[in-house]
Amino acid sequence: MGILLSFLFFISVFLFLFLLFKFVTADGDFTLVSKKHVKREEIEDKVVWITGASRGIGEILAKQLARLGAKLILSARNEAELERVKRQLTGKHAPDEVKILPLDLTSGEDSLKAAVEKAESIFPGSGVDYMIHNAAFERPKTSALDVTEDGVKATFTVNVLGTISLTRFLVPFMLKRGKGHFVVMSSAAGKTPAPGQAVYSASKYALNGYFHTLRSELFQKGIKVTVVCPGPIETSNNSGVKTSENRGSPEKRVLSERCAELTIVAASHGLKEVWISNQPVLAVMYLVQYMPTMGYWLMDKIGGNRVEAAAQKGNTYSLSLLFAKKKAA
Repeated sequence: MGILLSFLFFISVFLFLFLLFKFVTADGDFTLVSKKHVKREEIEDKVVWITGASRGIGEILAKQLARLGAKLILSARNEAELERVKRQLTGKHAPDEVKILPLDLTSGEDSLKAAVEKAESIFPGSGVDYMIHNAAFERPKTSALDVTEDGVKATFTVNVLGTISLTRFLVPFMLKRGKGHFVVMSSAAGKTPAPGQAVYSASKYALNGYFHTLRSELFQKGIKVTVVCPGPIETSNNSGVKTSENRGSPEKRVLSERCAELTIVAASHGLKEVWISNQPVLAVMYLVQYMPTMGYWLMDKIGGNRVEAAAQKGNTYSLSLLFAKKKAA
């Protein structure tokens, strides 16, 4: 009987994955892709503050939001790079009205409080409508036992502590106006186990927990939260060339422009959580969410192989990891 049950369990997992692969060909979850278009009226003339805006997804978000007519505040540690991004922006309020606000999420509460106060006063008569928490810290993939205390602190200071502090200082201003929207760039690693990314995954789980709870507490007072969970994303350097990390990679990644587009769609429709990814990551997210026993079984099967693949700079998002041969001890 035990063998039969195990066999049926195994078959049900693969049937579930087969159906997802066959019928879910989009690069986002069902609700997100059903929205299709940005509600421009929710973005135009709104003040949008973006952290981590000097490169990657943050830079692409700035470009798309500028074209939609948003009033932008761009933050990151590198002021020169922020100025470069600003010069490239076009739109109703860009580039002349785009504001640069250098920010280091590790700088402590006094500095972050001062940054919030400045952001709130940059556009006379208008406070921050959207706060896009995009800044993040991620180390190269390694096993959960190989992380260091310094690495844990560095990751959590940026991804969790600094982000939460910035939020705590900004919320009172939003509450006075009776409205405000946080868009949190989390990760698929905050929804499923992420072998090789234990600390990064833990930081994203922490973000998800904090912001979903924040919304539950303050939604009736006008505070909205959209948590965005992207899987692997194809980013480029400042010249538009694929970064060395991704160049030639066999992994199928969502383009950063598409990720930014879907993020803005989600925010403009007030969605509470969205997933952005190609297969197989999207299927695994559904599996862990709705059939957790099967999802965790699957991740347990591939976990060790994924860490090894990362060490060899191989494909860490392939279902072939499930069939990789185990090395002899």
